[in-house]
Amino acid sequence: MFSAVLRIFRTPDLRKKILFTLAIIAIFRLGSFIPAPFVDFQNVQTCLSSTSGSSGSLYDLVNLFSGGALLKLSVFALGIMPYITASIIVQLLRVVIPHFDNLYKEGQSGQATLTQYTRYLTIALGVLQSTTLITVARSGALFGSSSGSAAGCSDLITNDSWYAILLMVITMTAGTGVIMWMGELITERGIGNGMSLLIFTSIAARFPNSLGSIATQKGWETLTFVIAIGLVIVFLVIFVEQSQRRIPVQYAKRMVGRRTYGGNNTYIPIKVNMAGVIPVIFASSLLYLPALVAQFNQPAPGKAAAPWVQWIQSYLTRGDNPLYMAIYFLLIVGFTYFYVAITFNPDEVADNMKKYGGFIPGIRAGRPTAEYLDYVLTRVTLPGSIYLGLIALVPLIALGLVGADQNFPFGGTSILIMVGVGLETVKQIDSQLQQRHYEGLLR
Repeated sequence: MFSAVLRIFRTPDLRKKILFTLAIIAIFRLGSFIPAPFVDFQNVQTCLSSTSGSSGSLYDLVNLFSGGALLKLSVFALGIMPYITASIIVQLLRVVIPHFDNLYKEGQSGQATLTQYTRYLTIALGVLQSTTLITVARSGALFGSSSGSAAGCSDLITNDSWYAILLMVITMTAGTGVIMWMGELITERGIGNGMSLLIFTSIAARFPNSLGSIATQKGWETLTFVIAIGLVIVFLVIFVEQSQRRIPVQYAKRMVGRRTYGGNNTYIPIKVNMAGVIPVIFASSLLYLPALVAQFNQPAPGKAAAPWVQWIQSYLTRGDNPLYMAIYFLLIVGFTYFYVAITFNPDEVADNMKKYGGFIPGIRAGRPTAEYLDYVLTRVTLPGSIYLGLIALVPLIALGLVGADQNFPFGGTSILIMVGVGLETVKQIDSQLQQRHYEGLLR
């Protein structure tokens, strides 16, 4: 292993790519600690310490993807979340708008146009989300109702003038644009997928705080137990992420002039988890909506909240509530089938196979092939959706068992993203090493 790492740094091209990637990551983390204009840094730190770095369930997903920069009101407070949201929206619009689907099928030029649309939408979402974040911070509700009434947590912004708010919105939106640019730089000149690596960095940055809170509250014995369970979860996640159903495909031989083409055998890999982490993000975002509506319908001082607001606060804002867990699990299962259905089209795959003379042994080409692919996909997606739901429930269960916060490191979106990005980055390094030394990173 150490000899493989030495080979990486002895290869000039690969060494430059890795050092460039590390430099961009360092700048990204530095921006997460620089406060935005007119933010009272001392009050923010006081509120962070009083809430142990967790704001409850409403902002945890965005705070997770920003590496904790959201609650610090830094220049990179929004993190990569606007770009993720924009990418998902553009991908979903392919099903609704035929023009977007035609652009996707055009190849590199069409996908470049879709990427440009994604950038514009990212900036628009950055303006919207930064405005919302500043509004919540001014109201004192950023750190939850329990700490919002504490001294200082409602005075996070030192200047309420319109020009100050405008400057903060511009700064945070520009921070989102810089993050998007740095991610694209890593993809072009570094190693791995830039956006994925920035998310990986944001999540990894929260591991020390999460593990430290467990050690402080429950002791080192509990921390050792949590790490052991975490290693088992990582092993199981790697096993499932690498699992796939291979459908054999044969191509008929064709004579073009004096040459014979085709006749080779290949397969269609259908992964157990084809949807990745997207269903978990969908389900989390949808469950945040009732809590967000309830938060903006708080009663005046001295008055009781409406019954529906009390019901939402009792059942749909606490992650350790059984009803919350059940709805969360069912939403993940449903969104997994939905996302797989819009990303894998059996009819399109069957038509392409038929066009190039390919067929599945024992299955006729055309409609029977599409029906068979849909049948296999439906059966494989079921264990994949259940797996996603169970992994997403791990931090919610840990919330009640070990006193961890909702960003418990060994579960949910964090472990899925870290394992997926880690595997993909190692594969890229391994392939580049094999091109130069005939030996990969791992033997």
